[in-house]
Amino acid sequence: MKHLTICFLAFIALSFAVGCGNGATSTTNEDTAATTTTDTDNFDVAANWKIGIQMWTFNHFTFTEALNKVDSAGVKNIEAYWGQSLGGDMKGEFGINMNEDTKAKLKQLLQSKGIQIVAMGVIGPADKAEWIKAFDLAKEFGLSYITSEPKKDQWDMIDSLAGAYAIKVAIHEHANPNPYWHPDSVLAAINGRPNIGACGDVGHWARSGLDPVECLKKLEGHVYGVHLKDIKVFNQEHAEDTVVGKGVIQFDPIFAELKRQHFHGMMSIEQESNWLNSLPDVTGTVKFYNDQVAKLK
Repeated sequence: MKHLTICFLAFIALSFAVGCGNGATSTTNEDTAATTTTDTDNFDVAANWKIGIQMWTFNHFTFTEALNKVDSAGVKNIEAYWGQSLGGDMKGEFGINMNEDTKAKLKQLLQSKGIQIVAMGVIGPADKAEWIKAFDLAKEFGLSYITSEPKKDQWDMIDSLAGAYAIKVAIHEHANPNPYWHPDSVLAAINGRPNIGACGDVGHWARSGLDPVECLKKLEGHVYGVHLKDIKVFNQEHAEDTVVGKGVIQFDPIFAELKRQHFHGMMSIEQESNWLNSLPDVTGTVKFYNDQVAKLK
């Protein structure tokens, strides 16, 4: 996402010559599709998966206006981001600086629409004090996880805080050359830290020339959330978004792999194009998701 509210990351990205299908022509190859099959153990994807919307999709609108769009799309779960103007009768922006009155109004608005904030991000708190404020906000709104691209020297600290708050941290991966572009760099952060996992961004993996299915396999058991997007050109850092299912990414094997892993969590739609009229694209993605879930029952 382009909305990363993060201070300078304290380490340099590693280069990876092999892994996750790096160098593949696209994610459409038949071998990948053939080797990824659904379980036969009756894992109920409808009961364990949530469809959500990353609010950055509607970043040209206030939080209140965006929430109306989420409601119109028939979606009841969101991933909020810091810095979105609240709008309505609320002053300021969504984030750790909201006062008690604003938070009360926001809770009431969410409740009136039956919408819940499941996650927030992508954030990058500067220090422990700011991380504590982030976890306090996440706890107050009942979040399941926080999406972040944290500094390397924060790994142990945030793992400890995540354990204390019982709220996971999911590391997001922007496209190469982001320090977390490759699953191996995410696994380095996860290693020995049970409260840190991954937010798999299938679109950014494809932008980096990686096979999303192979990336998911590498991160098996650690995927807390997914950013659901499609792109028009494989292996291009700034490839344009398109409606999920209409681009170069093959989603049948991705959904099948998530089922095989018994993934339980939220897939957040993130549409980063057609900014002023993206609601039809979002509803198209919601329909695509529902059709995929129906096929996996």
